[in-house]
Amino acid sequence: MTVARSAALFLVAALLEIGGAWLVWQGVREHKGWAWIGAGVIALGLYGVVATFQSDENFGRILAAYGGVFVAGSLAWGMVADGYRPDRWDVVGALICLTGMAVIMYAPRGH
Repeated sequence: MTVARSAALFLVAALLEIGGAWLVWQGVREHKGWAWIGAGVIALGLYGVVATFQSDENFGRILAAYGGVFVAGSLAWGMVADGYRPDRWDVVGALICLTGMAVIMYAPRGH
């Protein structure tokens, strides 16, 4: 699998997981109702399906690598959806997480 395809899968997974969690949040915390919660639950389930399309066969590695994408994606989602303004430490932390993701997922391994 190419790095580009893998990265695209991580992006789709992030949109589904972060978007799903946001929908549940909106449904519960912002009192938008069960339709929002249900849509969030469906999106969260689809996130789990998308993760299975990564070529690496190690669930733990994929989920650990995805953690870096989740951190950066959550900050980006907050900026777009909620007007959140990350400070420089948020940005530095997200970059560290993405670097860790790249090392975990794409480091050359002898197999």
